[in-house]
Amino acid sequence: MTRQLSSLEREEIRRKTTNNWLLSMPALALLLFAAAGPLVIVLIYSFLTAGSYGGVVWEYTTEAWFRVLFTRDIFDDTVSLSDAHLSIFWRSVQLSFMTTLICMFVGFPTAYYIATRPPTTRNIWLFLITIPFWTNLLIRTFAILELVRNKGVINNSLIGMGIISEPIKMLYTDLAILIGMTYVYLPLMVLPIYASMERFDFRFVEAGFDLYATRIKVLRKIILPIIKPGIIAGSILVFVPSLGAYVTPRILGGGKRMMIGNLIELQFGQGKNWPLGAALAVTMLFIVMIALIVYVRIIQKSENKNA
Repeated sequence: MTRQLSSLEREEIRRKTTNNWLLSMPALALLLFAAAGPLVIVLIYSFLTAGSYGGVVWEYTTEAWFRVLFTRDIFDDTVSLSDAHLSIFWRSVQLSFMTTLICMFVGFPTAYYIATRPPTTRNIWLFLITIPFWTNLLIRTFAILELVRNKGVINNSLIGMGIISEPIKMLYTDLAILIGMTYVYLPLMVLPIYASMERFDFRFVEAGFDLYATRIKVLRKIILPIIKPGIIAGSILVFVPSLGAYVTPRILGGGKRMMIGNLIELQFGQGKNWPLGAALAVTMLFIVMIALIVYVRIIQKSENKNA
């Protein structure tokens, strides 16, 4: 009887496992064809030869990957580092990092303010934070353009107050791109920090003050360690899209201050070098993967430390 029951149990487990696999097949198929499929195509294109008028020729070569970091002189085939690509990579990482830092320094007090409001008014503040998402990214970027152009709101206000006599050159500079990306991605920093801070027990802060800790020490020893996962998640959410930003650098940079996204679009468009564009896209993907691995390692170390 016992042997027959075990057999029935095994059959029931096997049936449930089969059903679970069948139920998950649509999701697996979607992930395979909609997510992994395009990435595989881009990776294959990066190892093919560029066509004369765009597209690819199905001949294997690593020329595109070579040209990601190096360039060859057209007269004597001398190999040297591709200064243009390296400067664009550096500008992309630098602007993305600075955008993340500014969003963190602005987003943290914003999230703290919202988390310390009465529960009945917090939803109103969160509603205000999400309002920019209601409009298209292009419209938001043109709104920033109206602020930073030579005869925009900022310059006209400063001239009107007598602080400056001539407009400050901001449009088509890295500063304009930085301002635009900070405005666009700031909500992505505020929301994760607020999610961590909402669960924070503020009696710990009161206990710190009762023990005569200063405000800086309470912030550094009590608040920041507890909400660190929210800060790290917000940093990743801001850094990753900033690195691949296209619309904001294109409009506020005027096509002169390019980032990786603009360089990739250039290769698939006017450059008609699809393999190089694919290699640049995969390179950016590697940079994002490294950032995510660092994020996971930091989270694991934090959890092990708190365990």
